Amino acid sequence: MTDAFFIHDGGDRYVPTEWTIGPWSRESQHAGPPGALLGRALERVIGRDDVQVVRATFEILRPVPLVPLQVQAEILRPGRSVILTRASMSDDKGPVMTAQGWAIRTAALDLEPQVHGPPPPEGPDAGHDVDLFTSDEVNYLKAMEWRFVKGSFMEPGPATAWARMRVSLLEDEEVSPLTRVLALADSGNGISASIDFGRWVFINPDLTVYLHRLPEGEWVCLDAQTTVEPSGIGLATSVLSDRTGLIGRGVQSLFLGPRS
Repeated sequence: MTDAFFIHDGGDRYVPTEWTIGPWSRESQHAGPPGALLGRALERVIGRDDVQVVRATFEILRPVPLVPLQVQAEILRPGRSVILTRASMSDDKGPVMTAQGWAIRTAALDLEPQVHGPPPPEGPDAGHDVDLFTSDEVNYLKAMEWRFVKGSFMEPGPATAWARMRVSLLEDEEVSPLTRVLALADSGNGISASIDFGRWVFINPDLTVYLHRLPEGEWVCLDAQTTVEPSGIGLATSVLSDRTGLIGRGVQSLFLGPRS
């Protein structure tokens, strides 16, 4: 098996591997890998080194299947300083996931950084390894290396976890900082689940990631918490960091319901 989430099948076609399989069904993907692939498309359609994607919003229209997928991207609003982009992912039945991103031109300004929020979490070296997935099944959770400094997958409530990719996004292609953080950001509701995974589903139809800085290095941290309401609506929020400090935020709305 290839050590990548996707195999590029030429042109705009990509074939998911078993490393993309998510927690809800072995017939569908975790949203992290396809989100990262759409983020790659947003970066590539811009084609400039002097801009950074600062916001990426993903709409998950239906479960992303394990079938060949077509990825296309376009610039909606060109500009010298700000650019609006859009990308889509489709199978033979139509769109499965879309993304829209704002990018802003970077410059070397005579400013001191001002970053407000919680103090940076302890680094991954202070966390404990998680190896709960001992079966021989290949999936997204095994494709990532996890180290928790607070909470765990099996402990309800807020959690802080570092993670890094054990496999690449595509064969023989270096992972960009943006795709590295997008591959993880959709896991905020998973690590901070407030209700029992065995009894309930808590599925996010969307994800928005804001980044004031791209991550440095392989490790990205999610400091996440989930709010649930008896109405069946939830919200997961994540503070995103790298080893040197905060880099942004992630937000997911949640559909809550009993497992059938």
